[in-house]
Amino acid sequence: MGYYVKTPTNVKIYVEDLNPEGKKTILFLHGWPGSNRLFEYQFDKLPKLGYRCIGIDTRGFGSSDKPWSGYDYNTLSDDVRYVIDTLGLHDITLAGHSTGGAIAARYMGRHKGHGISKLVLVDAAAPSLIKRPNFPYGLDKETVDQIIEGTYTDRPKMLRGFGDIFFYKHITEAFSDWFFQIGLQAAGWSTAAIANTWLNEVLFSDLEAVNVPTLIIHGIHDKVVPFELGEVQNKMIKGSKLLPFNYSGHASFYDQKDKFNEELARFIEE
Repeated sequence: MGYYVKTPTNVKIYVEDLNPEGKKTILFLHGWPGSNRLFEYQFDKLPKLGYRCIGIDTRGFGSSDKPWSGYDYNTLSDDVRYVIDTLGLHDITLAGHSTGGAIAARYMGRHKGHGISKLVLVDAAAPSLIKRPNFPYGLDKETVDQIIEGTYTDRPKMLRGFGDIFFYKHITEAFSDWFFQIGLQAAGWSTAAIANTWLNEVLFSDLEAVNVPTLIIHGIHDKVVPFELGEVQNKMIKGSKLLPFNYSGHASFYDQKDKFNEELARFIEE
């Protein structure tokens, strides 16, 4: 079931809603430069276990509108709030991967966890994707600058290169093409704008504001968001649990999809 939720500025956010009659709801926020389709292997299984699974396409990506502006974490988290309020969601698990994890963190800080009973951060790009003067973890700024430059000069080539470091397990050429096509669904300007947001924003206070049970899943071989960021999140979020995925890179939800689905369900039922 796919439909659109319109924001007050008339931006249409695409929502995939599976098993609406499920007793417990998981709201998935995808990472850059993907869409909710990245969670295919969760959507195949989790509704069978009785969960309602909702996937949002971030503005600028997937099937959502692609406006020129609004790619800061405040606006992106506000978009999530409009979906939650429009659908009347409450007592849900919010699961964010990569940049989706950063948006989830901002949502918890900015909207005080409205409607959320549990949080799952998956290879999340928080509190900062890049190294900063007082934060020695993450990527070098130059790496993100190269991504932005590549987006503006040869976006398909940039996406191919990103796909090459996204997964830890071997993927087939067909699967690589599938991932590539999802990236191409985004607009070039939104692809670059999110990368600029990585450079400009931090989420330290947002992580400290989290006050719901939190599971942190992070692949130890992650070449996009280094594992150390998961350890930082674990220290900053009171009472959180860090679950290292030993055979995963940045795509722990695919590299170890069976374990991922099992651990997610176990955490929700705790």
